[in-house]
Amino acid sequence: MSLLSLIVVLIVVGVLLWLVNNYIPMDGKIKSILNAVVVILVILWLLQVFGLLGTIGGIRVGG
Repeated sequence: MSLLSLIVVLIVVGVLLWLVNNYIPMDGKIKSILNAVVVILVILWLLQVFGLLGTIGGIRVGG
C-alpha cells in the first residue's frame, strides 16, 4: 500500500467519524465508545499494514 493511499484512507475515516459525531445525535457515552472503537481498529489496521502485527484473519471470537 502506498503512502498516498494510506493517507487518503486515514483522511476518509477521520471525515466520516467527524460527520457521525457532528450530525448524528447520540449520547456522549455512545460517541466516546464509538470513537474509541474506531481509533483501536485504525491502530490495529496500521500495525497490520506496516507488518508489525500478523494477519488478523485467523482470529476467531467465540466457539
